[in-house]
Amino acid sequence: MVKRKRRQAPLAPRSEPPVRPGLLSPMRYVPASIGRPPYAETGDPGPSSSSNVRTPDEVERMRRAGSAAAEILLEVGPHVVPGVTTDRLDEVVHQATIDRGGYPSPLNYRGYPKSVCTSVNEVICHGIPDSRPLADGDIINVDVTIFLDGVHGDTSITLAVGEVSDADRRLIAETRVAMDEGIAAAGPGQPVHAIGRAIERHARRHGLGVVREFIGHGIGTEFHSGLQIPHYHDGRATTVLVPGMTFTIEPMLTLGDPACGMWDDDWTAVTLDGRRTAQFEHTLLVTDDGIELLTVTAEGTVPADVFAVESSIASA
Repeated sequence: MVKRKRRQAPLAPRSEPPVRPGLLSPMRYVPASIGRPPYAETGDPGPSSSSNVRTPDEVERMRRAGSAAAEILLEVGPHVVPGVTTDRLDEVVHQATIDRGGYPSPLNYRGYPKSVCTSVNEVICHGIPDSRPLADGDIINVDVTIFLDGVHGDTSITLAVGEVSDADRRLIAETRVAMDEGIAAAGPGQPVHAIGRAIERHARRHGLGVVREFIGHGIGTEFHSGLQIPHYHDGRATTVLVPGMTFTIEPMLTLGDPACGMWDDDWTAVTLDGRRTAQFEHTLLVTDDGIELLTVTAEGTVPADVFAVESSIASA
């Protein structure tokens, strides 16, 4: 019997017009009373030296930092509308972070000039907020990290700006599901590669690319610690998850080829084919019997649920 060839979804068009860098405002001020990570003055975080496993005290502080990061996403989300600049989003995130007694972790990390990452359309990650106004039909990933009480909380969501295309709605919705699939595959006793296998399986099922150059990471007293979490299946990622580990899962999926390039600013990563990309991220804790999401509010609100974009296209 001849096997039927799987029907391929039509290739999404390139994002037009392409995103171009705008003007940068000065680096924002952080009051002296705010606790700072070690790199805040020099920009150099140094080599990672922290344990992959958090102490009970660190876990409690990470719950507070994660909750604060989720609250900041909820605060900035309503500002994501046509005509608003990404620099204005940076201003909102910066002030919301300061208001909670925290330091915006991206600020001066390896010289990064802003307090949040805003990645629009074909920008995969690390987009620098600038004078470019958002346009109806754009999509944007807002990546918030706060340093609070000596630990970091890191989370992101992709939002629709006004009315977006069916392809973009599908991309956003399925990227969120891919993250959830990765989270469901994690847990005590599971190898790290189970996470990437689950994410890549979902992406392929929906005809989406998986960016390989940027991965999840350990997090705690350091913004990025030694634990690495690929979002694709890599059988070499054999580290076994144990209770007390904290890390991010943050897949970046694309409507086209996931190959990426870098702007001259050495931060902004974009798809080489110009097609759009989305990302979602949570900071997670491995518990004795599963996984705890740390980047939710104290009441249990998940920002991605509040700003949910539902897919309007059936699976290919």
